[in-house]
Amino acid sequence: MVLEQKPKISKRLERLLRSGICPAEDVSKYASELRQLVHDITDENTVKMQSRLFKALADTTRLKIMMLLDIREMCVCEIMVALDLTQPTASHHLGILEAVDLVEDRREGKWVFYSLRDKRFTNLMRVFMGK
Repeated sequence: MVLEQKPKISKRLERLLRSGICPAEDVSKYASELRQLVHDITDENTVKMQSRLFKALADTTRLKIMMLLDIREMCVCEIMVALDLTQPTASHHLGILEAVDLVEDRREGKWVFYSLRDKRFTNLMRVFMGK
């Protein structure tokens, strides 16, 4: 299937170059330059981490946990009650948020308290929400 798409892409790129809108002259050279742009602006490990971050945030429960932790540090039992979750479910979501460095835990005896690693993130969320 990928092989079928490449000729379409090349034809589209050729049409773009022929239109005069694009300053390039050689299609294959220009295609190589475009592919090189991706390598220049991204680091594969960084992109993978960013992808994990966005996947972690693509869940309403985890966003609610982030908002709760923006108010104050909480133990798992408080998060469970606030969001009506079971302990395994709350721990699962917190583990995902910890894995992408959004939250951190602090142990006090048998209790585990969670807090935001960096409050700037929730400030950014407020900007996106227009608040």
